[in-house]
Amino acid sequence: MKNTNLYKGSITTIILKLLNEHDKMYGYEITQKVRDITKNELQLTEGALYPALHKLKDQGLLDVEVLYVGNRVRKYYKLTEAGTKETVKKLSELESYIRNMRALVNPKYRDE
Repeated sequence: MKNTNLYKGSITTIILKLLNEHDKMYGYEITQKVRDITKNELQLTEGALYPALHKLKDQGLLDVEVLYVGNRVRKYYKLTEAGTKETVKKLSELESYIRNMRALVNPKYRDE
């Protein structure tokens, strides 16, 4: 990815969207899904992911389920009811942002 600053403000929305689609996921799974969807264009690092997950949990938007896989502990994250509502809000905000940026960058695509 050429400019990670463009994505930094969207990490929360990306996480919420993925969890909304996949019910529950663990951290590494989220990073791999982002990488796969963006064809390696966006690589979500653990240093960016886990603080965002902890913040979402502290805000009451995520629940954490701890499972033992073999002799390893794996934390699965899933949306709370408030998290599901926040996902809808964040996706709407992001769609509006994209629409406005598209209009600014290429006015012929402006939605009337």
